[in-house]
Amino acid sequence: MQHDKRNGRGLHRLIRAGKSSLAGFTAAFKHEEAFRQELLLVVVLFPVALLLGETGVERALLAGSLLLVMIVELLNSAVEAVVDRVGLDYHLLSGRAKDMGSAAVFLVIVHAIMVWLVILLPF
Repeated sequence: MQHDKRNGRGLHRLIRAGKSSLAGFTAAFKHEEAFRQELLLVVVLFPVALLLGETGVERALLAGSLLLVMIVELLNSAVEAVVDRVGLDYHLLSGRAKDMGSAAVFLVIVHAIMVWLVILLPF
């Protein structure tokens, strides 16, 4: 297997990965309204999660559920971008891919709501 010198190793690779991640965040913020809306909720709710969680585990679950929403939204946006890159004409598989990505976002939002309710509401 031949080594690709463009990817580098060690610190150089980490710096390139960091730049790519920042470019991904920037693109999502610029082009994805859902990402901006969810980011606003995370900015508001993340400190609330740290304040309302009574234990480290509760704080981790509350805050982590918010981060999970952002992760899945980024993956969904990536799927949509690739599908759109392939072609903007309707295709059954393209529609299916976008619908599945949307379903994943929906499920992770339901998951986050469930985590918050189970932790914060007395049963």
